[in-house]
Amino acid sequence: MSDLPYTNADLRAEAVAQHQGLIDDPEYFTVGEAMCDAKVPSSVTGETWETLLDEDGYNTAQKKIHDLINGAANTSAWAVALGADGLEPSRDCFEVKGDDTPLIRMHFAFAAGMPTEARESFINHLGEVVANHL
Repeated sequence: MSDLPYTNADLRAEAVAQHQGLIDDPEYFTVGEAMCDAKVPSSVTGETWETLLDEDGYNTAQKKIHDLINGAANTSAWAVALGADGLEPSRDCFEVKGDDTPLIRMHFAFAAGMPTEARESFINHLGEVVANHL
């Protein structure tokens, strides 16, 4: 038994609250400043948002990015639990679509040492199991 006046669950709960607070409704200008020198991923020449767009285009993109952040799901509890458990989130996900729109999307996190092939195999097999039951 610990002599501390709080539990590990208390620490996680506070971490979740603070994580969400850090990303909750970011200031519009902060988004613009962060975009300034960031490279546009689809730019073949490595252009930044600032060099790619004129002022109106930049402001439009900034508003759209700000709106995407504000509309993002609160995954703070998931993110804190992943880090606390030493799991790594995967970029891969599994989707079930209906009428070309996502109905279910599952994101994955794996143990740091799990080989890529094992991760891919798990996701593929899960997809087969789900497909066989739909």
